[in-house]
Amino acid sequence: MKTGARTLIEALQREGVDTIFGYPGGAVLPIYDELYDSSIRHILVRHEQAAAHAADGYARASGRVGVCLATSGPGACNLVTGIATAYMDSIPVVALTGQVPTGLLGNDAFQESDITGITMPVTKHNYLVKSADDLDRMVQEAFYIARTGRPGPVLLDLPKDVTTSMVKSAKPASGTVSLRGYQPTYEGHVRQIDKALALIAGAERPLIYAGGGVVLSGASAELLLFAETAAIPVTTTLMGLGAVPGDHPLSLGMLGMHGTQSANYAVTECDLLIAVGARFDDRVTGKIETFAPNAGVIHIDIDPAEIGKNKTVDVPIVGDVKAVLQALISRMQKHGNTAAWMNRINAWKAQCPPGYRDDDHLRPQYVVRELSDILKGEAVVVSEVGQNQMWTALHYCFKKPRTWITSGGLGTMGYGFPAAIGAHYARPDLPVVDVAGDGSIQMNIQELGTVAHYKIPVKIVILNNMYLGMVRQWQELFYDRRYSYTELPPVDFVRIANAYGVDGLMVDEKADVREALETALATDGPFVLDFRVEREENVYPMVPAGAAINEMIGVRQK
Repeated sequence: MKTGARTLIEALQREGVDTIFGYPGGAVLPIYDELYDSSIRHILVRHEQAAAHAADGYARASGRVGVCLATSGPGACNLVTGIATAYMDSIPVVALTGQVPTGLLGNDAFQESDITGITMPVTKHNYLVKSADDLDRMVQEAFYIARTGRPGPVLLDLPKDVTTSMVKSAKPASGTVSLRGYQPTYEGHVRQIDKALALIAGAERPLIYAGGGVVLSGASAELLLFAETAAIPVTTTLMGLGAVPGDHPLSLGMLGMHGTQSANYAVTECDLLIAVGARFDDRVTGKIETFAPNAGVIHIDIDPAEIGKNKTVDVPIVGDVKAVLQALISRMQKHGNTAAWMNRINAWKAQCPPGYRDDDHLRPQYVVRELSDILKGEAVVVSEVGQNQMWTALHYCFKKPRTWITSGGLGTMGYGFPAAIGAHYARPDLPVVDVAGDGSIQMNIQELGTVAHYKIPVKIVILNNMYLGMVRQWQELFYDRRYSYTELPPVDFVRIANAYGVDGLMVDEKADVREALETALATDGPFVLDFRVEREENVYPMVPAGAAINEMIGVRQK
């Protein structure tokens, strides 16, 4: 006989869990008591939101399911932002939450919250476990649901009496999971693949629009082979960066509101758009009627709900991106119609590269480019949200999948630092750098305690302009520089880091940037770099100015 808590730990071990990010409390003490003697590594974060983000970062960097653990009530509620972040970006996370004993459910007991009800809109599935005998099966199902089909977070809510009671059946769940009504489609329909091949063969200006689904399915090699075989240029979403090497001749970089001009020109002029693991997000498309207005559309996605949701599609292909690309490649002939199209695209790339004012001032783009030059793509780069995120997306050259981690769909400030902690445990063989803004870093700055405690060698690069930069940028462009509550007081981040026992440097001269970056990267433990950049530097939108920008952000000019 064994307790529910022991059963839980053994079930997690069978799923291959090696790391849990969490914060203890009364309702989960039985679980923590079993963790004390287990082989699973537990990382004590300083806030439950950080536990969820760290599990998310672990999942993105490794391709495995990330796990977080919090107590009932406020602990569980503090996970919600991180769970929603994972849900919006289709990241496989299993969240374990404590709950009051089953006999007190619905009585407004101390630290009770209906976390299954709260998270229903932002989880792929969730469970309120009412019997210890169900634990083993439910854990297996939770991991299966989280990682299969379109990945996403799953929550297991664990009443305290479930974890303390004895399990009557000693037999673990079987090795296979079969859930009625849940049968993801992995293989694309042959007839639809034939239709797609016919469109590709007849296109003169085809373009591949690749999203985060390419990375999630492990299809980067197939995407590159497909693009090279068909001689088709590739533009990626924010989440798709790294799916093809950023320096590849066919790569156009990121498209959309803050994308490259060459990518946005190509979308406007293409006659065939091949969307692969992308969802036609509004930050990419702007006004949907003007997005790829002259193109036929092929849409490949594992989630049938995404196909046709935002953009009318000529050839829908439901299936796993990797499997569908393999099927296309196996039957595709080399494309010979795109030479003139590639000449036009190469001219756009030469004339309109992502640029900035390169002078004696310390500009954030320069910092990111120096970081890119030093790391050469051999690192995991995480970002916060805002201008720092877009500068990194535009000026860092990502060469491999799962080396770029950012909150895309939800745009969660405070995400990057704890996600970088998770990424380190997923990829301890690579440097991990969090590019942050001074606004975002303060949202989870307490995790300096975590990196100091465990000597986690995450490097934090703060692009400090003493503003909430992206919001201030829109106030500059559309509200006559009326900077309403976006100016931040100066903060000495190095002294804060030092108070936690973390080394750091403040840099305010362009000439000192490279040496500071090299010093941080050479340091064994964590390191904070506070770059005092030009305060009103902007991420200049690469889309047509005026009305088009307004349509994208929902603002009207006066």
